[in-house]
Amino acid sequence: MRPVSQQRISPLQIDVQTQSPLWDVQPLAAQTVREAIGAATSALSTAGGEVSIVLTNDSAIRILNRDWRGIDKATNVLSFPASGQAAGEVRLLGDIVIAYETLERECDDENRIFLHHLAHLTVHGFLHLIGYDHQTDVQAEEMEGLESRIMTRLNLPDPYLSRDFGDA
Repeated sequence: MRPVSQQRISPLQIDVQTQSPLWDVQPLAAQTVREAIGAATSALSTAGGEVSIVLTNDSAIRILNRDWRGIDKATNVLSFPASGQAAGEVRLLGDIVIAYETLERECDDENRIFLHHLAHLTVHGFLHLIGYDHQTDVQAEEMEGLESRIMTRLNLPDPYLSRDFGDA
C-alpha cells in the first residue's frame, strides 16, 4: 500500500437527474448543481465518492417528504445520506432532491435569483449528506457559516446576508 500522500483520491462523481419537464426552462440548472457541489467539496476537502441530485417537482417531493419525514407537504430540498456504503471503490454519499415549484415560489417571495437559490439549496443538501445539521442554534450557525463561505467561493451572494437585508 502506498503512503497516503501518494494515494490517488478519485474526484467526486456527481449524477444529476431531471425528473420533471418544469426544469427545461432552466437549461443551466444541472451545471449550477455541479458547480455548487464542486465548490462545497473543494471548500471542505471532501474525499471522492458519489452523490446523486434529482431535480423534480412539488408532487414528487411531497410524497418523499410524507413517506420519509412524516410531513405531508412539498419542501424545497431533501437529503438522503447513504449509510456509508461503497459501490466497488466508490463511497456513496447519498441523494439530494430539489423541487422546482417550491424553489421558484421562494425566489418570487424572497426576490432571489433562481440559479443562485438552486446553488444554495444544493450546497445545503450536500452539507446534510456529509453530516451537518441545523437542529440546534450552534449547529445552524456552523452550517450557515459554511454555506455562506461556499456561496462566496461561487461568487454568489451570501444567502443569509441577503435574507437579512431583504434582497438577493
